Parts: sequence; structure tokens; C-alpha cells
Amino acid sequence: MPLRRGPLPARIADAIGDFSVATPARFALIVFAGLTAVFTLLFALPVSTSSGHAAPFVDAVFTAVSVICVTGLSTVDMASYWSPLGHVFIFVGVEIGGIGVLTLASILGLIISRKLGLRQKLLAAGDANPLNLRKGMRADAQALQLGDTGGLIVTVAVSVLVIELAAAILLFPRMLLAGDDPWTAAWQSVYTAAMAFTNTGFLPSSTGLTPYAHDAWFLTVLMLAVGLGAIGFPVIHTLTRNPWRPRRWSLHVKLTIATFLLLLAGGAAMFLALQWNGAQAGLDPGQRVLQSLFQSSMARSGGFSTVDYAHLDGASLFVTDMLMFVGGGSASTAGGIKVTTLAILFLGAFAEARGVDDMEAFRRRIPPDVMRLGVSVVLWGATTVAAATIVLLAMTRARLDLVLFDVISAFATCGLSTGFTASASEPAQYVLAATMFLGRIGTVTLAAALAASTRRQLFRRPEERPIVG
Repeated sequence: MPLRRGPLPARIADAIGDFSVATPARFALIVFAGLTAVFTLLFALPVSTSSGHAAPFVDAVFTAVSVICVTGLSTVDMASYWSPLGHVFIFVGVEIGGIGVLTLASILGLIISRKLGLRQKLLAAGDANPLNLRKGMRADAQALQLGDTGGLIVTVAVSVLVIELAAAILLFPRMLLAGDDPWTAAWQSVYTAAMAFTNTGFLPSSTGLTPYAHDAWFLTVLMLAVGLGAIGFPVIHTLTRNPWRPRRWSLHVKLTIATFLLLLAGGAAMFLALQWNGAQAGLDPGQRVLQSLFQSSMARSGGFSTVDYAHLDGASLFVTDMLMFVGGGSASTAGGIKVTTLAILFLGAFAEARGVDDMEAFRRRIPPDVMRLGVSVVLWGATTVAAATIVLLAMTRARLDLVLFDVISAFATCGLSTGFTASASEPAQYVLAATMFLGRIGTVTLAAALAASTRRQLFRRPEERPIVG
């Protein structure tokens, strides 16, 4: 590679740009690890805690990981433990983590240069869809084309501001009616709106959602904000450009919306049936439906809760486990393996059952490399969850259902908890922090690495079929 000439800052920027495009997986790891280290130092400052004493290292690092990975799990009472400055750090951290570090870097580059270069376009396109990092030409239409990247970045910036502001405006009068003074209500509404859109689930009050546990207005606003954050920026980008023209929507958008709504309705129906004579006993029919929809929505990565999961029946916990593991849409603030991954697996299974070679959906053929990528993501997620669960069971001797619930919540960056996380030992909390980190960046970096490293093989080995099933 020829040596570059020019000012040192420009050469450093070029070197970083080359590195980010050449190895996006390593770049994401370094950026997320660096941000985690920075916020660990910030939370370890005495001014960050309400007591004025430095937070223990385990609490500082766990909170930093949870904030940057927009998970929502915590080892302390987030509302009372941190000072006003600490909550400002939390607010800034979840905005950075929720938007996505790679997309945020592209936004800053666009603002500074007023022109998005090829490196930044490749970087942002890879963040939205790892398959866009693949070398060579592709005939299939992706969810986001390289030329649309600048529009997507604008959509990210505008949607964050508009959706969070709209949610805060809708929550503000309800908080005033609850007895908060205008300044407190304004701050808490902005804070809660940000935690909803980023799918984090932290709340500024120690009472949590108790005052609003049956408030249809408050819970509906949270569900809408969480859903818009979890559905994915490429979907929002498409819907803002062609809201009433489904024929012009990409396959990714159609699959995401269809699977998203099916999981929301299916999860709500299962919670309604399982908790009819249990957690929802005594509620009127309207409240039963509202609580079931809220649980289904929050289990997909929202992290807010109106029930105590430690006292739910095993079937409800397992349904929540499944919904958390799937998560939300790709290139969103949600975690999990993503709804399109689940859709691809089912489409592949249906194609195999029908005896056809090609996967098809909405009159489009899906190439086999997408299936391989989906299987890799699911195996990575299942392996991470299994390994973390085995380690924690060996360390704590706690109940399997409680440990598995918090492990999946950590991996899927959901934030729901049975109470195991806060009561676990420090070594166990470190394991959960690592699970959060792997869950947030593991699937993305794995997908990007596999897509970017795909190479053409000029020979084929002899075929032989092993026995399966």
C-alpha cells in the first residue's frame, strides 16, 4: 500500500476508514469495547452516584455494558443509585448504543464533510445489512442499496429526534396528572421516551411502572415507541418514502413487518391464555388484552414490565424466553437473532418440506447464502446462551428457569429480569455482562465477517449425503 501524504489527522482518519471497511467486525468490537471502557470510567466517578462515593467496579462496568448495549439489566436500583449527572451519562450512552456506533460515525462524518464518501457509505450499508459488505455484484435487491445509505442516515437522525420527542410530548401530561412538577415531568418524559425508543427499559423513578401499570394511554405510548425502535431503520426509511405503496417495499421490509406483527399477536394470545386464571385473574377483558399486548411487546426487547417475572408460571417464562431470543428487526435498537432470521429459517423449512430447491416469499426468490447466514446467527446465539447458562448454573446453583431467563434477556439485550441478575455474585454478574456484550455485537459482527469473507471456490468436491434426522 503506498504511503499517504498530508496532515497527520487526515492520514489517521484514512487509516481508520480503511480498517473499518476491510475488517468491519474487528472495527465494531474495538469501538464498542472502547465506549464500554469510557463509560465504565464515567460511572466509576464519585459524582456519578447519589451517595458521592465511587461505584464498585462491577457495578460501573455492568452498567456501562448495559447502557452501551441498550440492554436494561442492572445490578443496582438505577433510579436511586445514580446522581443526576449519572443519569445524563446513562441517557447519552443509550442514545449512542441505540442508534448504533457505526451509523453514528456515518452521521458525524456526513455533518462534518457535508458529503458522504464511499468508505462511510460502505460502513453504514454494512451496519444496516451485513450482506452489503460482500464483494462483487449481486443481482438481488437488498433492503438498502448503497445509493440509499445517505437517505437512511438522515432517516436515523430524524426518526430518533421525531419519535422520541413525540413520545415525550405524549407522556408529559400523564406525568403531570400523576403529581410531578413540570420540570420533573419534562425530564422524566424525555428520559422515558429515550429508554423506550432505544429498547433499554430503564426508568427514572424507583416506583417503576407501578403508577401506570393499568394506564392504557401510558402503556400504549410505550408500546408504540418500543415498536418503532425495534422494527429497524431500513423499515422506517422505506415507510417514510412509500407508506401507501406496498408493492414498492423490499422483501426485507415485508418480511420484517409480517413476522413482527405475527409474533406480537401470537405472543399476546399465548400470554392471555396462560395467565387468564393466573397473573391476570381479576382484571377486566380490556385490561387483560392490554397487559397481554404489553408483555408481548416488551418481551421482544423493550424491557419495561408491569408484572413480577419471578412469580410468573413456567409456561409464561418460556414464552417470554422465545420472544426475547428472536428480538426485533435488523438494524434496529432491538437485540436477539432478529425477526427476519426467524422468517428465513421457516421459509427454508417450508421449501424443504415441499421439495423445492428455492426459498420464495412475496414473489421473490431468496438466495441460499442468506439461509446459511441465518443458520450461523442462530447457532451463535444458541451457543452463547447455552454456554453462559451452564457457567452460571455451575457458579450459583440457582434454578434453571430463572437463570435461563436472565441469560436470554442479556443476550437479546431485552432487560427483563426475574431478579437473578441483581442478586447474583460478582463473578456471575461479569458473566452476564459478557453475555450482553456478545449479544449486542456478536450476531452483527459474525454476520458481517461471514458476508465479507465469502470467497468464490473454483472447484467442487465429491458429493456424499449423511443421514439427518
